[in-house]
Amino acid sequence: MSASAGVLTGIVAWFLVRYILTCFYTVDQNERAVKTVFGRAQRLGKSTILDSPLGETLRPEERERYAYPQVRVIGPGGPYFKWPWERIYKVSVATETINMAKDMEDPKANNNGNALEAVTKDQLNTGLEGQIRYRVSEANLYAYLFGVKNPVVHVMGYFVSIVRERIAKFEAPAETALAGDPSTISPEVINVMAGISINDIRKNLSMLNELMEADCRSSEARYGIALDASLITAIDPPAEVESALAAINTAHNQVSSDISLAHASADQKIVQSRRAVEIETLRAHAEVEPLVALAEQLKELNQGGPEVLQAYLRNVRLQLYNQAQQVILPQK
Repeated sequence: MSASAGVLTGIVAWFLVRYILTCFYTVDQNERAVKTVFGRAQRLGKSTILDSPLGETLRPEERERYAYPQVRVIGPGGPYFKWPWERIYKVSVATETINMAKDMEDPKANNNGNALEAVTKDQLNTGLEGQIRYRVSEANLYAYLFGVKNPVVHVMGYFVSIVRERIAKFEAPAETALAGDPSTISPEVINVMAGISINDIRKNLSMLNELMEADCRSSEARYGIALDASLITAIDPPAEVESALAAINTAHNQVSSDISLAHASADQKIVQSRRAVEIETLRAHAEVEPLVALAEQLKELNQGGPEVLQAYLRNVRLQLYNQAQQVILPQK
């Protein structure tokens, strides 16, 4: 074999290995794939995410900015075939969990990823601990693959900005911020208790988590990542205010207890007063009823004529005479 024939054989072998054998691929069960042809992803006509339910999560001013095209998604299976000028992008759609304090660009940030710092509305710097569960959106793979350079980092920054804003403005509703009936508490007390934002956040962590899920619902349409849940598990205030918060909580519990006892005592007195009124009313009816019956009887007798009424009065007078021990009569 000549040298030129060997070179040609090597080129053919390299071409077969490089472009023929690698043209077959598979997609795992927890993966989805998108194919590009000369760098352009295969689209589903001219439809965009604005034509899907994801478009409803965007504000009107965001719809034009995030109008990503819908692409053809290759599901699990294979082997599939692709031409050398085609490229396959695979992504995992499994749900993943990440520490909300983790900064992928700076591992030393947020106390080495242990606590996310946030400022409350009463200007206290507090630490947040928790986790975020997320997954790549199969309905918006274009945004994840081609819309954002590093979508996970982008979404983490988006989430952190929202949670810090929520913490800075968070205020518990009046009916949950105070125990008992809020209508029985003076406005001054309400204002003082409403200012304890760390206590409010601690008592309403579930509500805060629900608000965060609602605020981050548009991340799937924006960046192709769906936040399944955000779980804030701990609120750690500065050490110097922890004892002060404990004292405030103790005073708050004492006030709530006193208000509840006073409310119960007032309710009991109201019930007793209503019962006393009912008893006296029944007694008055018992005394009036015989008089009403007697008046009706005399009215009927009078309708029979003057003689009948006079005869009735005479018989009643004689009966009284029989029962009396002594009778005093006026002289005629």
